Amino acid sequence: MFPENGHHTCAQRAVEVHHPTPITPAAPYPAPLVPVQPGTVPTVASVVLPNGRVVTGYAIEPAKPEPVTHKPAVSRAAVNVALGGIGFAAVCGGLLMLTAFITALTAFITQLITLAAVLFGGYVAVQIFKPSEAKSGHTFHIRKAVIKRNKFYG
Repeated sequence: MFPENGHHTCAQRAVEVHHPTPITPAAPYPAPLVPVQPGTVPTVASVVLPNGRVVTGYAIEPAKPEPVTHKPAVSRAAVNVALGGIGFAAVCGGLLMLTAFITALTAFITQLITLAAVLFGGYVAVQIFKPSEAKSGHTFHIRKAVIKRNKFYG
């Protein structure tokens, strides 16, 4: 296949062939399995069939349900609803107190204005109706005004 010349070193090497050797088992039979005894011996049940034969076998234990995990006494949703209700009641109470405060402040200001009007009106009435010798330096002129055809004559 390759030309025979001295330039190729791989052609000069000897070819070594490896044949696989089969592995023989150490023993003709595999080592026997040693049965492991369970910690407790299960109970053996025997059943008599209608034809008179007796069948003996181990009883199958019923499947045990998984243990129930402890749930909180109250769900988180119920706690959130309760806290939301408390917050809503607090806001409503605060708004009710705010409106009551504004109403009371309005009534107080109205009473102050009424008191000022009564005091000023009383002062004016005293100045007008007091005798002329006891009058102070303020002069109040009250005359009868005549209105004819929407015109004021004073």
